[in-house]
Amino acid sequence: MKRGCVWLLMLCPMANAAPCPAGQVKDGSALVQNEQTWAKALEQRDSEALSCLLAAEFEDAGPDGTLQDRDTTLAKAGKHQPVHHELTEMHAQVHGDFGYIRGLATAVDAQGKVLMRVRFTDIYVYRDGRWQAVAAHESTLSGKPQ
Repeated sequence: MKRGCVWLLMLCPMANAAPCPAGQVKDGSALVQNEQTWAKALEQRDSEALSCLLAAEFEDAGPDGTLQDRDTTLAKAGKHQPVHHELTEMHAQVHGDFGYIRGLATAVDAQGKVLMRVRFTDIYVYRDGRWQAVAAHESTLSGKPQ
């Protein structure tokens, strides 16, 4: 390898990052696993793990109606508040290289207090051997959990 290429690899942070996992199955269980990985990445402020789940064209419509792109989502993940996300009511559908999952995310603090409940829908495409989220939408639920 030429010396110039070595310097380029050293200066490019993505060149040294671990590749995203591939070989995911094309069924709903993989989408459920992605959601668990997503929640864990937020809890651990792990933007790198989250980056493997989000496609380059990812857009999120948040509970307040604002749109944010992939870069903004990853930047916010690094500053995520210290809460645990309990995911329930997850229902995944897969249609070829397209899939979506709906569920309920409950944010719980260290004392077990429910801070927020959010109904979510995440839309995925299957490419490069893995499911990648291309769009997301959240709606905040009011009232006490049933």
